[in-house]
Amino acid sequence: MPRWSVLLSLLVLSAARQHPTAATYVTAADIQATLGQAPPASVSDQPIRVLDAGGTNIGVAVVHRPQAANQGAIEHDVVPEIYHVLEGAGTLVTGGTLVAPRVLAADSRIVREVNGPSSSGTGITGGESRRISAGDVVVIPAGVPHQFSAVEGSITYIVIRFDPGRTIQLR
Repeated sequence: MPRWSVLLSLLVLSAARQHPTAATYVTAADIQATLGQAPPASVSDQPIRVLDAGGTNIGVAVVHRPQAANQGAIEHDVVPEIYHVLEGAGTLVTGGTLVAPRVLAADSRIVREVNGPSSSGTGITGGESRRISAGDVVVIPAGVPHQFSAVEGSITYIVIRFDPGRTIQLR
């Protein structure tokens, strides 16, 4: 291999390992603007930012779930999530096993822009049900099925997603 290609390879690897040099801010106005675009009668999971945090993509999204919306179950292969409930309440089921699991298509919007590789299901068997409400924080590791079995009115929460495989598109 020519010497210049070895040097070029080292420079590319070095650049890829560099750490970000600035913070990213998501303001209350960013959150409200994103919520303003959400359809009121269906589940809305809208990424606000997805950024390269030095080897891992980190996504910040806002989710709004109305009471009557389909509350199907999901499990993410590699992306853990942290929920911070802003308003409302509901019953979140975590753990257990997906009922009728279906792998989401790799080219689907959910996989590319929101959660990375995932499977969905019609429900969960054997999970733990907990009521969550404004101010609560929930950490859902990758591979843990989760679903809202009930929503009281509606629930809105921030989701932080850690994408070590960098499968979610930057925005």
